[in-house]
Amino acid sequence: MRFLLIEDNESLASAVVERLNLDGHAVDHAATLDGARDCIAAADYDLILLDIMLPDGDGRVFLEEHREAQKSTPIIVTTARSAVSDRVGLLDLGADDYITKPFDFSELEARCRAVLRRRGGVASNAVSFADAELDSTAGELRIGGEGRSLRNRELRLLEIFFASPGQVFSKSHLMDRLFSFSDEVNENAIEVYVGRIRKRLEGSTARIETVRGLGYRLVARQ
Repeated sequence: MRFLLIEDNESLASAVVERLNLDGHAVDHAATLDGARDCIAAADYDLILLDIMLPDGDGRVFLEEHREAQKSTPIIVTTARSAVSDRVGLLDLGADDYITKPFDFSELEARCRAVLRRRGGVASNAVSFADAELDSTAGELRIGGEGRSLRNRELRLLEIFFASPGQVFSKSHLMDRLFSFSDEVNENAIEVYVGRIRKRLEGSTARIETVRGLGYRLVARQ
């Protein structure tokens, strides 16, 4: 998944980016509202982590703009304000969730997973297709009761396919979902990761099919 972190505290931002990168997420960081707007104009995001007090304005302005533009990207607000009225106000403005600073990284990760589950309309971190089950929390692919551990980017790539079986994803789209602006990679990296997850799916009726000239999709063998 690709996240946008809007946070002006550089040490906190570095720690959050590092932790989410370890989970296999691509994270772009903006320290200002203007920087965040530039990122939004250049890329699509699965989730936005938004600080409130920023050098060039109030994060609530960004939140309002985002929702008024009919953009549905989930937003988790990170705030030092703990008053109930402040939290209620953020939710009423369109925030999907909030977390109070200082926060534990494991709680942040759990809130990210919960918000993404709600966005996908699922109730748990495990999703199934054909005879395969993908458990995002365990980082595991299960086929016929056999668990196969996944590396982080393998997991994130499978999440994309399992969320939309049958949909064709181009290499450029997958690049945008898996890598941040700071990652120095090309589309060959997608071929490598697709090859890896095909090996993980060996023995399953689920497979990643190449659609010539267009990209890849998750299908079930007949």
